[in-house]
Amino acid sequence: MLTLENLSTSDPKVPLKSLTTRFEAGKIYTILGRTGAGKTELLRTLIGLDEISEGAIHLDDEDLGRTPIRARQMAMVYQQFINYPHLDVLDNVAFPLRRKGQDKATARAQAKKALAVVGLAGFEARMPPELSGGQQQRVALARAIVKHARILLMDEPLANLDYKLREQLREEFPRLLHENAEGIILYSTTEPAEAMQLGDELIVMHEGRIVAQGDPSALFDAPPSVDVARVISDPPISICAGEVRDGTLRFADGFTVPQTGLTLPPDGQLQIAIRPDALTIGGDITAHVSLAEFSGSDTIVHLKLPFGEAVMLVDGIHEFHSGDSLGVALDPKALMLFSQGGDNITERAD
Repeated sequence: MLTLENLSTSDPKVPLKSLTTRFEAGKIYTILGRTGAGKTELLRTLIGLDEISEGAIHLDDEDLGRTPIRARQMAMVYQQFINYPHLDVLDNVAFPLRRKGQDKATARAQAKKALAVVGLAGFEARMPPELSGGQQQRVALARAIVKHARILLMDEPLANLDYKLREQLREEFPRLLHENAEGIILYSTTEPAEAMQLGDELIVMHEGRIVAQGDPSALFDAPPSVDVARVISDPPISICAGEVRDGTLRFADGFTVPQTGLTLPPDGQLQIAIRPDALTIGGDITAHVSLAEFSGSDTIVHLKLPFGEAVMLVDGIHEFHSGDSLGVALDPKALMLFSQGGDNITERAD
């Protein structure tokens, strides 16, 4: 087990702030956060590239703060690939095994298997400059895989690959753990959908802190804070000012939410969160389109509403133009409520 105990760093850009958590063997942990949340700093600190200012990192009973980088049972894959331009693909992947003293034939045989995993069988004799950026990234990934490290750190490793290849490689990660029961994969990403699909457990980071950790679907359904809700939602969630007055939920402009499906808190100010699927076309709320964009087979529509701005997700490809007026419906059961301080205070009615 890998454990962090009150881990802090003094990095001037994104210092880590009192991280305490654990990573169990045989699991994939996705670390989700926006750019600058501290994801890369965490991975660099784990592998030993950045110094600890406070706290400790332990792998089982070993204090990694006292362990040289080469002796840590870790491998890391960066978003920006790093390959040796003077070595062919096979020798690039075999390099860490040869460095450990493994004989050439065995190292190259294992490297060939790793290349097959990342879809580069047949590319063994190519030189890195002959490859595309995506292919070079896969070489770097294979070189990390071949080490059979206890802990595989992955810093947005698939960001530069096409969609189909990302899906293919995601399917390989659980198999890698199956072959290495003591292994742990830490995978950082800025994409909520990728974090949800890939991870056994989700860690949400914000401003150098871990702000949530747990089952991905549970965190999506009930984010503990408005910061987590914003990070975990794609398309983005919309936050509007509101209040409960005389037992009725209202937006700041006075728009009253009908049958809410919620157990409302006592009267007072709060924040109302609207997920994109809470809005649908065909209702009595007048909305104006400010922007429409396509995402796969869906259309994301940015709306100006009487009570604020919100995003609506529409199945299929539809033409909307800036300034278009349309009627929308709001599903009260899909709303979430947060306190003024940002804590989730949503309670679903029976």
